[in-house]
Amino acid sequence: MKQPIRILTSLAAVLCAAIPVLPQDRKDKNIQTILEVFRLIEERDPQKPNFQRQRDLVDSNVEFYWPASLPYGGSDRGIIPTRDRPTWGSTWTPLQPTKAERKMDPRVVAANDNEVVVLYHQRGLSPTGERYDGEVLGLYGFREGKLARGQMFYFDEAGAAQFLAKAKSQATALK
Repeated sequence: MKQPIRILTSLAAVLCAAIPVLPQDRKDKNIQTILEVFRLIEERDPQKPNFQRQRDLVDSNVEFYWPASLPYGGSDRGIIPTRDRPTWGSTWTPLQPTKAERKMDPRVVAANDNEVVVLYHQRGLSPTGERYDGEVLGLYGFREGKLARGQMFYFDEAGAAQFLAKAKSQATALK
């Protein structure tokens, strides 16, 4: 009986020695990085953006992909996208006047050495006081320890689009 145990113990030792340490370290670093990105978004001050911290965490050539039905839908490239249509930030910042609306409650649901999947909440408050709280699943890719790609999947894409359209209409009417 001791022989099979000795063989299994030896086999386990060989297998453990063959598992590289780097991917686990990289996976953990990527998880820490994406959670720090979420923290930066939640704690953002639109009047004083922390561009240095963004540059520390996010690749300068980052790509973001948003559902086409949203006002900022499509793809963006770079930390500060330059385009003639709304961005995620220009759309949601006015609808998130307090910490309660900026709170995203990110939860890592899967990770490997190159990608992290996060479930989080997108919240907003319309000019007339209507609230939105929808779940989003984000697939994030990393390059050299920095966020390099993000693709978002809204659980209720139609509800988010409807809330944003209504909020925009309310803001226009109040002006």
